Amino acid sequence: MNKTRFELGLTKRKAVLGAEYVEKNLQAADDFNQPFQEAMTEWCWGFGWGDDAIDAKTRSLMNLTMIAALGKMHEWELHLNGAITNGCSVEEIRAAIHAIAIYCGVPQGVECFRIARQVLTTRGLLES
Repeated sequence: MNKTRFELGLTKRKAVLGAEYVEKNLQAADDFNQPFQEAMTEWCWGFGWGDDAIDAKTRSLMNLTMIAALGKMHEWELHLNGAITNGCSVEEIRAAIHAIAIYCGVPQGVECFRIARQVLTTRGLLES
């Protein structure tokens, strides 16, 4: 493990997903999944998110589209919250969901809008 890249990844991961969420996941890790938690933090967050060539807001919008394409909606909701944290506006999120619907199919767009409405309303960014 590259300790420097892991530490950078840990910082980036906490900044996007929230320190409480990240600490909870790391504390819940055991002998079975601890190596994965470490590798994912180092690789995805240290190497990927640690590359400043793409700003965090753009990276968040990219992640929303890719995760939607994979149909991993629990992760999509998590990264939607991260996108809001990274400064994505309601309009930018809407535009990303439009692209998702075009390239991944209308049902996937419907699911993203359903989740986005719930998250945005809860966070006070949309009226119910």
